[in-house]
Amino acid sequence: MTTTQSIIIIVCVVLGTMVTRFLPFLIFPEGKEPPEFILHLGKVLPYAVIGLLIIYCLKDVSTSGTYGLPEAIAILFIVFLHKWKKHTLLSIGGGTVLYMLLVQMVF
Repeated sequence: MTTTQSIIIIVCVVLGTMVTRFLPFLIFPEGKEPPEFILHLGKVLPYAVIGLLIIYCLKDVSTSGTYGLPEAIAILFIVFLHKWKKHTLLSIGGGTVLYMLLVQMVF
């Protein structure tokens, strides 16, 4: 790849990032109320995305051997930790650490 191609790719990535960051503020300025459909998507999409991520992460879990036990334990721990502390990063980090410990040392 030439230097010119690299610069063009970097400029395109920067412009794409800037457009996705600034466009919502241009379309929906501070004084203007967003459409009801956009408000509905803002309420529904986070849960849909989390559901899709869970399905994607669990799609290749093998039912032989450990029968998905480390995954199930880690998921239950994440739910418990999140209900208890209400801290997303702590829940994700704690669940990841527990899962890795289970996979590496227990199962």
